[in-house]
Amino acid sequence: MTSPHVTPPLVRDPHADPVERASGGWIARVSLTCIAIWIGMYGPIQVLLGLQAARFSPDHKELTLGIVTGAGAAVSTIATPLFGALSDRTTFRMGRRLPWVVGGTIGGAASLVLLAYAPGVGVMILGWCLVQAFLHAAMAAVLAAIPDQVPVDQRGAVSGWFGVTQTLGVVVGTGVAATVGGIRAGYIACAALLLVFALPYVLRSNDIHLPRTHLRAFSWREFARGFWIDPRQHPDFGWAWLTRFIINLSNAIGLLYLLYFLTDAVGRADPPGDLFVLTLIYAGCLIVTAVVFGVLSDRVGRRKIFVIASGFVMCVAGFTLAFSPTWTGALVGAVLLGSGFGVYTAVDFALITQVLPVATDRAKDLGVVTIAASLPAVLAPVVAAPIIAAFADKSTGYRVLYLVASLIGLVGASLVTRIRSVR
Repeated sequence: MTSPHVTPPLVRDPHADPVERASGGWIARVSLTCIAIWIGMYGPIQVLLGLQAARFSPDHKELTLGIVTGAGAAVSTIATPLFGALSDRTTFRMGRRLPWVVGGTIGGAASLVLLAYAPGVGVMILGWCLVQAFLHAAMAAVLAAIPDQVPVDQRGAVSGWFGVTQTLGVVVGTGVAATVGGIRAGYIACAALLLVFALPYVLRSNDIHLPRTHLRAFSWREFARGFWIDPRQHPDFGWAWLTRFIINLSNAIGLLYLLYFLTDAVGRADPPGDLFVLTLIYAGCLIVTAVVFGVLSDRVGRRKIFVIASGFVMCVAGFTLAFSPTWTGALVGAVLLGSGFGVYTAVDFALITQVLPVATDRAKDLGVVTIAASLPAVLAPVVAAPIIAAFADKSTGYRVLYLVASLIGLVGASLVTRIRSVR
């Protein structure tokens, strides 16, 4: 029986492309849920994990942080397509996406509390891996709700708002983590906000029920094989995946040690507070460009040119940080990076929803796409840590690091030209 406080799921062909435009209320509820998930991820990533690593391992904080974030990213790489595939086959009356949002947010909040009380690095790694597993289960379901319920000619605008949610999640998560007063309080505050912000969508998701009659016959072999999408059969999907992977690798390399960059290269007295200032500037620029260019890409019917332009802007941001490791350089870099990534975030997700192989596997295929965003976090420490360690002068190490990140991102943006089915 459906709870009287939760709206019943929609009844229509769950695999058909939607034709009715998504309402502003639905977009707002989905956006709040995305903000909730990003708070749970970025509060720790931006501030809390770094401070915790420095507390547990002050002489090897970079290595410890790299191990923790790498382990979590490895878990997310598996969790997103796996839970997405399960979401595609969920036949609960409340809908096929909503159960995973509920379970993921509750489990994620509990795991953040575990991190708050971690006595050492071992529990820290366990807690962060659990956070990644639960929150990526929720994210896989939320991402799939967009092609489930948003028509193609509205996806640029909705993707723009999706990009805004990530930024707001970073701002709120970083702000809370940096200001509430301590590592433990920061984790608990992020857990509470995760639950509160997800509640409106849980109560009124407009999720679509998947009747058992629409399920394909289940085979473990076919289920496992489904996680490999042959780029020879679906070349546009393959190029879109590779573009996303390379650009996110560039982004992950640049952002992983930003707190330490402010400490060791720029020499700031209050790195967590300064990081929050940079995040606010980055966020403001991203919000404006994501919304404006998401709508613009819908109107002109083009995606690729915006991705290419965003890659060039982000490259300039990296060069700015490399050649001007100062507070002024960091401020300019935040403006450029926020503007470029805002355009990229809005348009690239809309592009990806247009090259998904089949409608029946939306959540699973978007989960495979998410690997392109999470796997770079595993590889980033492998690339970044040796670069910084190779130079006795850490300023030189960070200069080389940001040059490498910029060039990688530029290569990634250029590969979008290989996609043929989307303008």
